[in-house]
Formats: sequence, structure tokens, C-alpha cells
Amino acid sequence: MKSKFFITLLGLLCFSVILAEEIENSNIYFLQGNDKSLRSDYTGAIEDYTVAIELNPENEEAYTARGSCKSIQKGYIEAIQDFTKAIQINSKKEEYYYYRGKAKFSLKDYLEAIKDFSKAIELNPGYADAYCNRGSAKYNVKEDVAAIKDYSKAIELNPKYSEAFYYRGKAKLKPKAYSAAIKDFSKAIELNPRYALAYYARGSAKIMLNDKQGALEDLSIAGELGYIEAYIAIRSIQNF
Repeated sequence: MKSKFFITLLGLLCFSVILAEEIENSNIYFLQGNDKSLRSDYTGAIEDYTVAIELNPENEEAYTARGSCKSIQKGYIEAIQDFTKAIQINSKKEEYYYYRGKAKFSLKDYLEAIKDFSKAIELNPGYADAYCNRGSAKYNVKEDVAAIKDYSKAIELNPKYSEAFYYRGKAKLKPKAYSAAIKDFSKAIELNPRYALAYYARGSAKIMLNDKQGALEDLSIAGELGYIEAYIAIRSIQNF
């Protein structure tokens, strides 16, 4: 009996050692993947993350990192699968829901994206990015008032969130609140002086208020910053 006990114990110890080695090796490949991702070698990173997962199928961070690389490569469906697997392993990480929500947003599955952003917010009520992205998803399903509320919450949590000001300004354009929209675009520009889209949007709002000169100035800056469509708008104004 004793010999059987010791054989069993030895087997368990050997299994534990092998498992520990696989987890350690999994972490090595995970770190290699991170290094490649930082160097924008997303294909190489995905390969390393895949090996990390094969060595340790419970490596939630590897699933998330691989999903993020797939999202960058516009492989949103596969990315969602990876984020879902990470959630199955650990359902308490708000960022996993957030990343999955962004992938769903990219597929224009706005209602499902809203659910994921809402779950991220439930897990972390201070998640400014989740509020901002949920606002954008709501904006795309024509829930403009709710979108503005989410953008405002994101700004409350992060007063230097230039994108939230920009998107809130865009949402304010729909009810024709042009002056209020201009204030938001101006704040976005104050926080990020090279925000081409904010200059373009502010210029477009100024057109609606018959401020032709102000519009041309903003659109010119937007063009100089690389937003080519601004020059098309300028020609339209000049020919009007």
C-alpha cells in the first residue's frame, strides 16, 4: 500500500513540475508576444500568444492580447472569440468586456457593444473610456440624449478627455445646438491642438451659424493637419 501511495505521490509531483514548467514557458511566449506587439509586429505577436495559450489554456491575458492584435488587423470576429474566452476564464475583468465591446462596435453591432460597455461600467463605475464608447454606440442607434449623458459622465471622470468633448459636440449637432457643440469642439481643440476632426466639426458648425470666415479658418487648419475632406468643404463654401 505504501509503495502505491508513494508512486501516486511521485506522479502528482511530476505532474505539478511539468504544469509549472508549461505555465512558465507560457509566460515567456506571452512576454515575447508583448514585445512584438509593441514593435507593431502583430502577426508575430499572435503566433507567440497562440503558443502561450497552447501551453496554458487558462492564460486569460494571452487571449486578451491576441484578441487586441486581431482587432488591430481588423479580424474582429476572431478577436471577439478571444475576448469571450478570456471572459469565460475570468468574468470580473472590466477591460475584457470593454475590448469585446469595441470589436462589436467595429462590426456595427452597436446594441451588443452597449451591453459589453455597460458590463464594464458595472464592474468599474469609474471607467471613462467605457462611458465614452457606450455613448458612441448609443449615438449610432440614434439615442442622442443618452449618448450625451454618457459623454458627459466620461468628461466628469476625466476632464482632459478631448475625444469625449468632440463626440459630445457631434451629438449636440443633431438637435441643432450649434453654439453648445462649438464649445465642446473648442474644448477638444484646447486639449489637443492638433485635433483635425475637431477643427473640421467646429468649422461645419460655424457654417450653420453663418460664420463663414470662422468656418473657413477652422476648415483650413483641419486641412493643414491632414484632413483632406476639409478642402472639399472650403471649395463648397467659396462657390456658394
